[in-house]
Amino acid sequence: MAFWSSTSVFTSKVPRKILFMFTLSLSVTYLFYSLMSCYNSLQFPLQENYAYQGRLVTEETTFVTLREKLYSASQGLTEFTEAERTTAVTGTREHAEAEQRTVEWIRTQASPTKSAAAVYHTSAQEREHQEFSTTDSELRVNCTMDYGEKKLPQAIIIGVKKGGTRALLEALRVHPDVRAVGNEPHFFDRNYEKGLDWYRDLMPSTLEGQITMEKTPSYFVTNHAPKRIHTMARDIKLIIVVRNPVTRAISDYTQTLSKKPEIPTFEVLAFKNRTLGLIDASWSALRIGIYALHLESWMQYFPLSQMHFVSGERLIVDPAGEMAKVQDFLGLKRIVTDKHFYFNKTKGFPCLKKPEDSSTPRCLGKSKGRTHPKIDPDVIRRLHKFYKPFNMMFYQMTGQNFEWELEEDSESRSSQD
Repeated sequence: MAFWSSTSVFTSKVPRKILFMFTLSLSVTYLFYSLMSCYNSLQFPLQENYAYQGRLVTEETTFVTLREKLYSASQGLTEFTEAERTTAVTGTREHAEAEQRTVEWIRTQASPTKSAAAVYHTSAQEREHQEFSTTDSELRVNCTMDYGEKKLPQAIIIGVKKGGTRALLEALRVHPDVRAVGNEPHFFDRNYEKGLDWYRDLMPSTLEGQITMEKTPSYFVTNHAPKRIHTMARDIKLIIVVRNPVTRAISDYTQTLSKKPEIPTFEVLAFKNRTLGLIDASWSALRIGIYALHLESWMQYFPLSQMHFVSGERLIVDPAGEMAKVQDFLGLKRIVTDKHFYFNKTKGFPCLKKPEDSSTPRCLGKSKGRTHPKIDPDVIRRLHKFYKPFNMMFYQMTGQNFEWELEEDSESRSSQD
């Protein structure tokens, strides 16, 4: 009873207003702590948003790294980098569109108006589209797994047959900046109707700074070849390997004889009437050697500055010297030198050998170096007389003296391809 009586007295003495304020303060404190707890829980979406932003930064960094690999001049040697490198040098409209998409993609990442999740989704779509666009672009410019781009030739060895064109081509292929198709395409004389896409597809893939080449010796004597090549590329470089026309004719006959042993003798084919001394210039083996006649057709479309004439004789006795001139004409560094050649006494011409290679030198096939049949010296003399005015005209047209007249005495002896 004493306790309850004292409590009643205390309650009666404390004003109700103070009690109300006390109760209110407790309520406000409780509310404050509740709000703080809610605030911490509200931070989780923001932290998730930061996580999305972190992924965006990672993706953007990766994409920038990819672009650096694509467009950097100092690329690595990995398969992925080299494959992407081809797209950077195409210069096509698809490449420009891809570049624009790249800029828009990066701008999208920095845009504050989009939510992080939306930006991340958009960037993924853009990257996917970029990948497909790159593939399409590579197909359009004929990119291949050879880490390069298939291009139409910038230089062609157009002649002449049995002049030494194969030896020249093989020597040029040693150069790291030359890529050439091995077989003769015969596009401008036999396969022109197949179109330039077919022709380009025959070419090997080249990287930036490399030259695409081919050789088809019959172009030099094909009437419509100059115009067709000029239509394809007016600034193309043309290489012509020429040889004493008498020796060349005998070499041409020797090749045919190896395939068709039943053909008449060289003397029979060379004359319409041997008694009267009438040369049969319609015979292809002799007609090819009238170089001035064929060169006249080429000079209607190309200046001499785009032509280079290689001496087939000097290519045998001094291959490094002739190769130096050819490399200069093509704008190449003189890499193929005398260290790359070894003279084969059996075949009678130089064989290729890399300086660092200690193995047996690599020579041309069995179809090269055949021994010529013995030809009547009187026929050799008559042919030299027939060709002399044409040779003089050819010297004047090219500005070079090949000195074939000095070889008249040696032409009556057996020689080799």
